[in-house]
Formats: sequence, structure tokens, C-alpha cells
Amino acid sequence: MYTLLISMACSVAVSVLLKIARQQNLDMGQAIAINYALAAGLCLAVLHPQAASLLHPDTRWGVLIALGILLPTIFLAMAGAVRHAGIVLSDAAQRLSLFIPLIAAFLLFGEKHSAAKFAGIGMAIVALICLLLRPRRQSGLGDTRKAAALLLCIWVGYGAIDILFKQMARSGASFSSSLFAAFVLAGIVMFAYMIARRTRWSLRNLVAGLILGLLNFSNIYFYLRAHQVFPHNPTLVFSAMNIGVISLGTIVGALFFREKLSWVNGLGIVLAIAAIVVLIPH
Repeated sequence: MYTLLISMACSVAVSVLLKIARQQNLDMGQAIAINYALAAGLCLAVLHPQAASLLHPDTRWGVLIALGILLPTIFLAMAGAVRHAGIVLSDAAQRLSLFIPLIAAFLLFGEKHSAAKFAGIGMAIVALICLLLRPRRQSGLGDTRKAAALLLCIWVGYGAIDILFKQMARSGASFSSSLFAAFVLAGIVMFAYMIARRTRWSLRNLVAGLILGLLNFSNIYFYLRAHQVFPHNPTLVFSAMNIGVISLGTIVGALFFREKLSWVNGLGIVLAIAAIVVLIPH
């Protein structure tokens, strides 16, 4: 279970960094590009991938290429959604992507149905709704059509990424090489985008990218390890990761950013913990 806890902590730390970066007017495009460069380097140093293993017939190049494109693209979509739709709606769209992998757990991964799992999913859905409820605020959010399109991209994109990571984790022996290839492909896509924009690089953005890369690598690495620890219960990993991140993020927001918690939010935290307990295999 420690793999999930570490992954949750790193994920929340990424959100905190994004919030600080937004306040400091950092160029997240530069940070995201450096992030994948560092993540690829950490993967090479920690996991020691063998490039030759990528030539194995079992290598899922379709999954790797899809991840290489989706990882930076959805990250940029998230930044755009925050700008056009606001932080609350953007976070809601990302976390509601939980529904996509949960359905895939039964339809694609052959997970068995049970009353306990359905009860856990039910509590998870209610918890998610409670945690995402925020007071409405008046603000100029720009083009509503563009905002809606970006939110839809986030919802579908993060759900697809979750499923692709599950598929990659099941490849077994080629885990380290596949992860390295995904980071490299994502980095190539992101650097190509930045070059096309004729970006002027700055030290402060590069430093932010290094921190982001360290947190992102740790988050993804331990998330994939969690799938390998619970290979027959992807619902636990999907639910615990998404709901756990929201619960921890809500607490961190209240303690460090003085974000107010309503009684509904508090109820959501309780239900989130209960849902995770119910979904733990016994």
C-alpha cells in the first residue's frame, strides 16, 4: 500500500507546484518540457532500461506512442482549462475521469463483479461529488465553447492515460524500457512544440521543470508499481489514487492555502476513506 501513498503525495505536490507556478507567472510549457527530460533521465538512472528490449514482439508501441502524445498534450490542455474555465472546473474534470478507468476495469480488464466493489464505487462517486462541490464565483471565463472543449479533453484524456498506464504495467519484463520510451516520446513532442513557438528559455522556468520532473517521475513510477502490486484489482488503484489525491489535496489546501472546507467537503473525505477501505482486497 505504500506505493499508492507515495504516488498520492507526489501527485498532490505537483498540484501545489502548479498553483505556485501560476501565482509566479512561470511558463509551464518550459517546465513541462524539462520535466519529461528529467523524468527520462531518472528512469535511465533508476530503472536501467535496455533499449534492445523495445524490439521484443510484446512491446506495445501503440500504447507508447499514444502516451507520448497524450502526456504533454493533456498537461497543456489542463493549463489552458485553468486559464479559460477556472481551477475548480478544471480539477473537477480531471478527477471525474475516474469513471472511465473504473468502467474499463470491468469491460476491458475482466475484473469480477461483487457487491462490495459496487458499494465502494458508489461511495467513491458520492465522495467525489462532495469533495468537488465549491461555492460559485462570478468571473469572466472567456469563450465558453473553448472552455467546454478543454474540459472535455481533460476528462477523456486523463481517463485514457489511466487505461494506457494499466496496459503498459501489464507488459511485465519491458516495464522500465517502456516507461523510458514514453518519457522520451513525450519530451520530443513537448520540445518540438516549444521550438515551434520560438520559446526564450529562462532559468526560473527550468528550475520549476526540474522539480516538476522529480515529482512526476515519482508519481508515475509508484502508480505503475501499485498496479503491479494489485494486478487483479485495478479498481482499488484507480479509486484510491483519484479519491486519495482529492482528499489529501483538500486537506493540504485547507492547511497551507487557507481554502475553506464546508461540511459537505468533510463528508466527502470520510466517504473517500470508507470507499478505499471497502475496495481493499481481503
